[in-house]
Amino acid sequence: MLIRTSPPDIKDPVSFDIHLPSCEKHILSNGVEVYALNMGTEDALMINWVFKAGNCYEDKKTLAAATNYLLKNGTSRLSAFALSEHFEYYGAYLNRSCYNETSEISLHCLSKHIGKLIPAVSEIIADSVYPEKELDIFIQNSRQKLTVNLKKCEFVASRLIDAYLFGEAHPYGKYSNLEDYEALRRDDLLRFYNTYYRQGSCMIMAAGKLPDNLIDLLEKEIGRLPLRSFHGDVEALTYDFTPAAQKKYRVINDEQGVQAAIRIARHFPNRKHPDFQKAMVLNNIYGGYFGSRLMANIREDKGYTYGIYSFLLNHVHQSGWMISTEAGREVSEDTITEAYREMEILRRTPVSEEELRLTQNFMIGTILGDLDGPFQVASRWKNLILNGLDEQYFYNAVQTIKTITAEELQAIANKYLLPEEFYELVVI
Repeated sequence: MLIRTSPPDIKDPVSFDIHLPSCEKHILSNGVEVYALNMGTEDALMINWVFKAGNCYEDKKTLAAATNYLLKNGTSRLSAFALSEHFEYYGAYLNRSCYNETSEISLHCLSKHIGKLIPAVSEIIADSVYPEKELDIFIQNSRQKLTVNLKKCEFVASRLIDAYLFGEAHPYGKYSNLEDYEALRRDDLLRFYNTYYRQGSCMIMAAGKLPDNLIDLLEKEIGRLPLRSFHGDVEALTYDFTPAAQKKYRVINDEQGVQAAIRIARHFPNRKHPDFQKAMVLNNIYGGYFGSRLMANIREDKGYTYGIYSFLLNHVHQSGWMISTEAGREVSEDTITEAYREMEILRRTPVSEEELRLTQNFMIGTILGDLDGPFQVASRWKNLILNGLDEQYFYNAVQTIKTITAEELQAIANKYLLPEEFYELVVI
């Protein structure tokens, strides 16, 4: 019986037993893997087609992004307008995204309309034609957008720090210039599309209230295409890893600017390294959330910025540890000094039990939020799959958060939070 005069016991999130909902795997006749997460109460679903078609596969800058963006801008049968009308008629949303290693086509729709929408996506994958007119519009819009963004110190800082950290020739470090868009040709896009989409490596992630015939629909429309397994035998990619020799940079982008964009970053191993999960906990204490030390010092105490965060880069092959903020021009150097001061404190003094407990509860609470709904769970699974990890990695991460000690965190701080290992960039 419910007793309303007595409040329920309050339990910390770290005491919760967390489970990652299971994900079914199917393989279509052409080898394409389908990961299906059937959960949720609403008659809606999301399907992601993930291709090995990120910018690390391009031989001309912006080629991967342009090919991905223009995927739904016309087929032999349907114009860009007709395709958009088709998806809008069924209340669906089709989006494209391009990253370093991968690119995606994402469909959000009502479950009952999936039979009308998958054929249209199949047509886009198999028969995009890249009209010259659509490419011209893309180039014009991209150049205008880049021209505007180059006036923003935070935009310039974000692209320069990656170039310093990984090298401009590396997929993680290269960035586009105005002339790169002018160099794009329709033949380039068709070649990239034929290699990495029409006959490319693909996997599918489906989540939501999935209809019983979803796999049959995917087999009929996608299984017949000349695609191949995302995890099949492919030639390993090698990158020229040439970080900048200099560590400290000060760039004047606007002589009259009153705000400075600050980036401080170092190299860090990827998710498979044994220190990665421990570093995630330390990062949250240092600058990973609103209650972090960087926030308490530089925002709340000093008032130098509205917000400052640190994070580990979400790359597959090589990661990085970065601090990012915008501060007043006159206090930019003091902001960097305080960021290093907080590193020193973490190296010198163990984290208190209270602060560690607060951070653990925050991180477990964040995971609980990420598992609230099929789309969020699918994102967790996709991240594991793309990084070559299994569900045990998820449980290991939860266990690390719950059991890590102040001594272990101090050891990680002394190993990685070393100012001399960080690149500094201030753009005004």
